[in-house]
Formats: sequence, structure tokens, C-alpha cells
Amino acid sequence: MSLFKQKPKTEREKVEERREEVLAHGRKFKYPLQYAKHKLMINTIIVALIALVLMVVTGWAMLYKLQDTGDMIYRVTQVIPVPVAEVDGAKVRYSDYLMIYRSNLMTAEQQGGQLGNSEDDEAVRRNYKKAALYSAVEYTYAAKLGEERGITVSEIEVDKAFDEHRKVGGVERSEEGFLKILRDNFGMSKAEYRRMLYLTLMKAKVAQAVDETALAQADEVERLLKENDNDLRKTADSIEGVDYEETGRLVDNMNVDGGRSTVAMTLEAGQVSERFLSSNGDGYYYVKLVDKTNSEVNYGSLKIVFSEFDKMVANLYATDKVEAYIDLDGDEGDV
Repeated sequence: MSLFKQKPKTEREKVEERREEVLAHGRKFKYPLQYAKHKLMINTIIVALIALVLMVVTGWAMLYKLQDTGDMIYRVTQVIPVPVAEVDGAKVRYSDYLMIYRSNLMTAEQQGGQLGNSEDDEAVRRNYKKAALYSAVEYTYAAKLGEERGITVSEIEVDKAFDEHRKVGGVERSEEGFLKILRDNFGMSKAEYRRMLYLTLMKAKVAQAVDETALAQADEVERLLKENDNDLRKTADSIEGVDYEETGRLVDNMNVDGGRSTVAMTLEAGQVSERFLSSNGDGYYYVKLVDKTNSEVNYGSLKIVFSEFDKMVANLYATDKVEAYIDLDGDEGDV
């Protein structure tokens, strides 16, 4: 028999005691569960890293070994700016190369039929790839020189060029109709065509800026025109590298001719225009009006071709300052 009578527990003490029992029971599972969560997180990260590595390796193989030119890989290169080559330290966008190649190939197939899998057809594709890569290198180098010289192409200039192309041939096309032509004939969206216009305009501006020879020839042309009573043919014959051309008949005033018809329509018979840049930016033009109607024009023209930029690009190849990351003909590193 106990000498001391145990005091009954209060309800609060009973609750506290029960609480401690529950917590003690829970502690048995706390640390194993934390370990399982930690292990699960590590495994998830490892799996994600493996998947990422596999995606990178697969993408690299499709781009640089298999040289896939399909829709999926093209869209990937538009999102991820991977390079296809390097020119004088500037990376050439894979997306630009594919844009040019796919557009040119589609145009060729529309005109000559779909290419098959024969050796001859593969050789044709390879030639289109080489041409596209060469163009992409030129555009990238022009953009590099443009940045160094502070030459820019604004959105307004691209808008203007887009509208001019939409009206080529004197036909007032709606934007929707023009985009359908781009899609059906060139496989291009509006954004892609605007990118192409930007690259073309930048190259044209740079080619003009670097060609001091063409500028000197223009000064000589203007001097000789005064001496030769505005005789374009005689003037052209006096200067090496200056070309003379004439329509010989009336042509549409919206003729696709580098802008000569449009300028000629502003002149009077026998009048010679001032020097102007060709619409594709490959040289200077002088135009002399022979005859015109309300919608047609007959003219002679003199052209000074820009050549300095082409020489600069050729020198880059000659001095190994162009490196291709894809092998188009079995000679790794050459375009």
C-alpha cells in the first residue's frame, strides 16, 4: 500500500501527454521521409541533365553532321541563335543560312520540279547549300562592317522596301495577297522576308560605303558626260568597268530593272538623271530618257558596279578568316 496517494492528472496534462506521444511517434518517420524527398530531387535533376545532354547532342548531330534542313530544325535555329560559320570573328546565323537555302531551293523546285534522291539531285542540293552559306557569310560580314562604321537599317526603311516589293510590276497587291506569293513561291513568312530585306539593305549600304573606287568613277562619269554632250555610250566606253545598256524599245514604267524605269519616267527626252543607287544596291546608275508614254518608257543607262566589298570578302577566304562549321564537300572547315 502506497504511503502517498497519486494526484489525478488534469485534463490539460492529459492533452499535453497525448501530444508528446503523437510527436514522438511522428519523429520516427520524419528523417526517412526527408531523405526520400532529397533522393527524389537528386534523381530528378540527374534525369533532367541527362535529357538535356541528349537533346544537345542530338541537336548538334542534326545540325552539324546530318545537316538537317527540315522545318523543325529550322524553327529551332530561329529560337536558338546557333552559328553555322564564322567570318572575321563574327558568327554567321544558322537560321540565315537555312532561310536562304530553303527559299532558293523551293523556287528552283517550283520551276524545275521536285528533286529526288539521286546523286545528281544531291549534288544540286549541295550547290544550293554552298551558295546559301556564301550569301549568309556576306550578309554577316556586311552587318559587322555596318556596326563598325555606324551604318544602320531602320524599320522604316524595311517597311518602305517591303511596300515597294509588294507593288513590283505595277500591280497593286494587297499585303495578304503578297504574303501568299511569298509563302507559295519562296516558302517565306512576313518576318522572314523582312529579315531578308534587312540583310539586303545592310549589304547594299555597306557596299556603297566601302567602295571609293566607284565614287571616283562616278566623278569621272559626270565630268565626261559634260564633255560628251550627255552621250552615255561614249562615256561608258571611256571608263573601264562602266557598263552601258539600253532598252531599245518602250517597256513598262514599273519594269523590274533596278529602279531605272521609275527614274526615267521623271525625265524629259534627252535628259540625263543624276547618279542614283540601284534598288538592289549593287551599283550606281545614270539614266537618259529616249522616249516615254503615260505607262511606258524607253531609255539608255550607264552603270558603275560596286566591286570593293566583293574583293574584301574574297580576301577573307584567301586569308582563312572564314570558317564553316558544316562540311558541304568533304573538306571540313571550307565553304
